[in-house]
Amino acid sequence: MALLLPTTFYVPPVSAIIMYAGVYYGAMYGGSTTSILVNIPGEAASVVTCLDGYQMARQGRAGPALGIAAFGSFIAGTFSVVGLMILTIPLAEFALKFGPPEYFSLMCLGLFFLTFLSRGSKLKALLSGVIGIFLGTIGMDSISGELRFTMGLLDLVNGIPIISLAVGFFGVSEILINLEKTVEQDVFVKKVHSLFPTIQDWIASIWAILRGSIIGFFLGILPGGGGILASFVSYAVEKKVSKHPEKFGTGAIEGVAGPESANNSATGGSMIPLFALGIPPNAVIALLFSAFLIHGIRPGPLTITQHPELFWGPVTSMYVGNVMLLILNLPLIGIWVQLLRVPYRLLFPMILLFAIVGTYAVNNEVGDVFVMLFFGICGYISRKFGYEGAPLIMGFILSRLLEDSLRQSLMLSNGSLLIFFNHPISLVFLIVVAVLIVLSVIPSMRKIGSVVDRLERE
Repeated sequence: MALLLPTTFYVPPVSAIIMYAGVYYGAMYGGSTTSILVNIPGEAASVVTCLDGYQMARQGRAGPALGIAAFGSFIAGTFSVVGLMILTIPLAEFALKFGPPEYFSLMCLGLFFLTFLSRGSKLKALLSGVIGIFLGTIGMDSISGELRFTMGLLDLVNGIPIISLAVGFFGVSEILINLEKTVEQDVFVKKVHSLFPTIQDWIASIWAILRGSIIGFFLGILPGGGGILASFVSYAVEKKVSKHPEKFGTGAIEGVAGPESANNSATGGSMIPLFALGIPPNAVIALLFSAFLIHGIRPGPLTITQHPELFWGPVTSMYVGNVMLLILNLPLIGIWVQLLRVPYRLLFPMILLFAIVGTYAVNNEVGDVFVMLFFGICGYISRKFGYEGAPLIMGFILSRLLEDSLRQSLMLSNGSLLIFFNHPISLVFLIVVAVLIVLSVIPSMRKIGSVVDRLERE
């Protein structure tokens, strides 16, 4: 999605959002194919599918595994679109009550939620978010008009281009990381037979699909949630409720149906905060948020009334896309098997060339390409040291709105911070932030306490 961001500049807004939404849930569909056939997740949310999907392939049941992944994704994807239609409008009406204090507190909550749910160090995730906020302040002050942190470079007067940052930090760094890896592309299954699951497979999977749909949808709504978290939670739930948990990891079809349903259902859920509140709940939706900004549109509670085509267009496309992906995922599986044989050494130069051309073509500025390459190297180094890119991108995109809402709130209160506590909705958000901070600190305090106790005993 980062690599395709430059192309959204040349198409109408509705087409751009529909294309991005298609890539988002299309990746959730397609990620299961490599997980099952090659034991390599095609998408991060399909990591857990490898555990049972590949084992099913080794047992000669690749067809049912691919089939249940496709049908589960279709059911869950349709469920999430219906939920998107039902919940977005009421939530948008509620968001109209928000003022600058509420928006500031909500964005703080989103950033802390993303930090709390990060896979690595909470401190590193928080630091990445702070760096992203700083990068977002570079350029002209939106209120005073003064230049900040530009170091005299004219290319930075309008700030760091989101396209250069996103493509570099996600696309280029991913290429550099993968160049270090030696990945075996041995496709275990040469030809797939009997793609349709049996009656027994459906009996074993139907409740996993339904539970995964519900889990994925509501985790997708949460800031910091999304397909990755949803798939892991769904797998854990299925293993917990199963009468035979020992089968998981050896080819249990529920271990494929649940996570694949959850990560697809999360796609619709994660779009609700974007359209209703104007807040991207995860890094992928942050890129979708960037596509809106490229066209001069800030998504939020007024989007549905002011630009109804930008909401109903993607919603309709998701219905059509679910059907198209079901058709693509099953009959054309033989083609995907052949594509998996393309060596990575041929793919990476093509991807890098596409990134350079796309970044340059937006503004026809060579400087944007150098910025992209710079952040590509920064992204590579940060990932080597365990710093995630998602909090940084989220902080960057939300920084201007975060700063503007903070300054507007202080103007309204003549500089008093009590305005954030006097508004009930803002106070609730800040209380949740405080709870998240405490929950993040407790494990560290326990570790320190155990170390102190050990030293005292010694």
